[in-house]
Amino acid sequence: MAKEIERKFLVKGDGWRKLAEGSVYCQGYISTQKAATVRVRIVGDRGYLTIKGPSIKYSRAEFEYTIPIEDAQEMLNTLCDRPLIEKIRYKLKWGGLIWEIDEFDGVNKGLILAEVELTDEKQQIELPDWIDEEVSENPKYFNSNLVKHPFSQWQSDTNS
Repeated sequence: MAKEIERKFLVKGDGWRKLAEGSVYCQGYISTQKAATVRVRIVGDRGYLTIKGPSIKYSRAEFEYTIPIEDAQEMLNTLCDRPLIEKIRYKLKWGGLIWEIDEFDGVNKGLILAEVELTDEKQQIELPDWIDEEVSENPKYFNSNLVKHPFSQWQSDTNS
């Protein structure tokens, strides 16, 4: 079984930008049930279908498959919940690991998150100086929940 072990953090400052190269991502969710999340994603000229199990601490089952880009586009257009997740994903090496920094656009503009995949939940990591609060276990930062409750709505929620 494929397993994803990942920690997620808020990002502060721009110190990471000069070290990273970005790619445009567009993704949508067909299903976001407790038992499984089904995601369709386009990165550049490639399509992907991903199925993820429920998160337990930092880990979950993950199965990802390359699919024809035409199929991915059709699924995004006809099967996925709205809004779609739009972001630029930057990748950079730090402390012997690959960090992925997602700068969201659209209804999630202003949110910047960093993720790092690990080989073990107890793996020690060196945090870069541009890392802020850890949000690994906070479901509001899951991409699948950003569809249901976009970042642009968070401020208005605290005022009501």
